[in-house]
Amino acid sequence: MTIRVVTEERSRSLVDEDLALASAREAFMASVSDATVYPVVVAPVTDAGHRFTVKSGASGTAAVIKIGSYWPGNDAHGLSNHGSSVVLLHPDTGRIRAVVEAAAGNGFRTAAADALAVQTLAREDARVLAVVGTGHQALHEAAAAVRVRAFDTVLIAGRRPEAAQALADGLRERLGASGADGSGADRSRVTIETTGIEDAVRRADVIVTATNAMAPVIDADWVRPGTHISAMGADGSGKQELDPRLYTAASLYCDLPDQSRAIGEFSHAGPETPITALGSVLTGASPGRVDDRQITVFDSSGFALQDLAFAEAILAADAQAD
Repeated sequence: MTIRVVTEERSRSLVDEDLALASAREAFMASVSDATVYPVVVAPVTDAGHRFTVKSGASGTAAVIKIGSYWPGNDAHGLSNHGSSVVLLHPDTGRIRAVVEAAAGNGFRTAAADALAVQTLAREDARVLAVVGTGHQALHEAAAAVRVRAFDTVLIAGRRPEAAQALADGLRERLGASGADGSGADRSRVTIETTGIEDAVRRADVIVTATNAMAPVIDADWVRPGTHISAMGADGSGKQELDPRLYTAASLYCDLPDQSRAIGEFSHAGPETPITALGSVLTGASPGRVDDRQITVFDSSGFALQDLAFAEAILAADAQAD
């Protein structure tokens, strides 16, 4: 049996925001049907921060294993510090059917969950987006959110002003290069500013956090009624971006409730705090936003079904391009 392999270079050339968003929607809807997701393995390798995670799941007989790695110092080898390899098993035999390397594409994949939540939960009249965090992932998060809503202004905020400015410049370049796209809006017209975290949060209709914080970076008192928050950074034990008071002041949503309580933002919420799977909102089984003053919070810790749908979409794009 031939194993299909999509290399990092090849997947990078195939992935875009449309592919990532469509596969994310498919995965989130599957997560509340007959699919199964297994506990995440988080494995520290060295004291220097080398680590890997294993996420796995199945939808019907289609099974997936995703290995994510973080190897500080890879830049010395001309490689990204973050790695992402998705292994798909054959539904009839359980043998390896395909391997998709998608470290670069993983930024699009992660941001697609954010965009899906913004599309589903944010107010229709949301016009100001705040991005808290200035790393590489924050660029993907900002671009993906702008893709699904007609924001007039994007506020970039972080602890280092020079990093915020660099991100703002990078976002201007990315949106300017895209110009008028399939969303029907000219993204190059969006105003992009840098500011402090508190100012950004107080002005925002939608907030996206993409940090490695181990303590809250957003105070509940700064958040206006009607705001939507996508908390993207807490994907491991101890990480936290939000003031715990938001857990009771807001309606809470996530990719997988059990996983969010174990390793996500809502691991800091009480065990009785109600949390709704975003997939339930997408299928109509649960309500999303019910009024314009409701605060909504979405926590994403990433899940294997999204990797399954993402890898399948890459394989289909690869076959079509041949």
